[in-house]
Amino acid sequence: MPAKHDVTTSLQNQENILPKTRLLIVISCLSLVLFTAFIDQNGVSVALPSIAVDLNAEDSIPWAGTSSLIANTVFSVLYGRLSDIFGRKSVFLTACAILSLADLLCGFSQNAPMLYFFRALAGLAGGGITNLAMIFVSDVVTLEERGKYQGIIGACLGVANIAGPFMAAGFIRSASVGWRGFFWTLTPIVAAGGVVSWFVLPQSKVTGGLRDKLCKIDVWGCLTSSAGIVLLLIPISGGGLYFQWDSAMVISMLVVGSCALVAFIVVEWKVARIPMMPMNIFQNQSILALLFQSFLLGWVYQTYLYYLPQYYQNIRGYSVVASAALSVPLVFMQAVGSVVSGQYISRRHHYGVILWSGFTSWTVGCGLTTLFNQHTNPGVCVVALLLIGTGVGFVFQPTLVALQAHSPKPQRAIIISSRNFFRCAGGACGLAVSASILQTGLRNHLPADMKYIASSIYNLPTSGDPETTALILSAYMKATKDLYIANTVVIGLCLCACLLVRDRGLKREGENEKRETPAPDSVTLAVTLPNTGKTTVDVASVSEEDVEKCGQPTQDDNHL
Repeated sequence: MPAKHDVTTSLQNQENILPKTRLLIVISCLSLVLFTAFIDQNGVSVALPSIAVDLNAEDSIPWAGTSSLIANTVFSVLYGRLSDIFGRKSVFLTACAILSLADLLCGFSQNAPMLYFFRALAGLAGGGITNLAMIFVSDVVTLEERGKYQGIIGACLGVANIAGPFMAAGFIRSASVGWRGFFWTLTPIVAAGGVVSWFVLPQSKVTGGLRDKLCKIDVWGCLTSSAGIVLLLIPISGGGLYFQWDSAMVISMLVVGSCALVAFIVVEWKVARIPMMPMNIFQNQSILALLFQSFLLGWVYQTYLYYLPQYYQNIRGYSVVASAALSVPLVFMQAVGSVVSGQYISRRHHYGVILWSGFTSWTVGCGLTTLFNQHTNPGVCVVALLLIGTGVGFVFQPTLVALQAHSPKPQRAIIISSRNFFRCAGGACGLAVSASILQTGLRNHLPADMKYIASSIYNLPTSGDPETTALILSAYMKATKDLYIANTVVIGLCLCACLLVRDRGLKREGENEKRETPAPDSVTLAVTLPNTGKTTVDVASVSEEDVEKCGQPTQDDNHL
């Protein structure tokens, strides 16, 4: 069993606090790439019904979202340590290249399996962009100012969540390119963002040969975590829908996946020289509570982004554009809340009030969605989404700031990737469980001769007689209400978890983060070197022979 290494000495510090002008350029660049990545992620939800019809995939189209989130989750846990080893910039640019290629290939998909594979590739890349952007911010901004700049990035993500559905809806309405044009348009934008990043982002302070870097990778941790996540999320996503829960395949995958995760914990705890998820981060109660909240908020957030458009389109009969417009209050307030919360944290240096306020607003908003029905006044929908959006803006970035406040500097990349891992894992589980709730609800509320309709939750048949159509819509509404109730309970648990989070402020004991100043080209020492006659010497001009003579007595010394 290899000996444990001190991670702080095995890896190089990549902190590079930037002057304000350069910092604003870097933040703008990161925001641009993140903006495109989130358009890719959230615009798809509006396009799924059209994609399902075009690819004849009504029964399996939820996998377009689930495959992306599974891949995002698998690699989120890896990105933090990979960026420590290979450098932030290299990993970030690689993720940009992969996302550009994945979007191009999504547009050329000819069947559902092709689309799901390429969406998984996009999820892999999107996770890298999200993780590395946040890690970059932690490298170039002091902890005291981090809330402000992460709030700006959070606002940018909120705008992307508005633009994504509208952009997808616009392409769907176009008879010439349709949903494929949505992906093809993103390809050059992501590529351009990568090129700009090459010139703008600071170079990573990582040295060493490729072989040395490869030896630092936690190979067994990568293998066991990937196997465990994939083997658990696939049956969770498809159990009861595409596979029977008591089938040999589902049981086998759950058992093997659970064993793989146990093996991962043992590897990280006892085996890995440089663990990609050190177990000591879970010894802090506040960090545990914040990671628990990250899992649950990812669950609820992804569920609403994917299933609110289905409520508007399938139950209310709104168009794709109207559906996107009715989602604007949520993402608009997310942007506003992100900026406000970031400014508050940077000025007051505390985050506890923000977390309590955010989760309270989110819980109340989710509670209002349980009142939705087939004829709910749009004003009620707007109020509920405004509350949810405010809550999202108040917790998404502040939870990240709180996690960094409770962790030492050398672990900030790991903390960020771990947080995003739990958020993505929650999103993947949330989508899977939500699909199961909807289909189970449809089966429970439909007559026996119509239960086959439950196999498709994206495109419901409404071409029958008015009485049959009304029966189907009523069943779908009841199933959707079950989903909203479940989400209210889940986000309520996040609110309760605030009791376990200690607001310790933004000052880390023993750590003094100061803005770096350029190092001088040379250092001057006031010393007398024997046999040189020099009293003030530029270190760069001192020879090895002169240095060796420093420890030898001179003739003058011998006369004393």
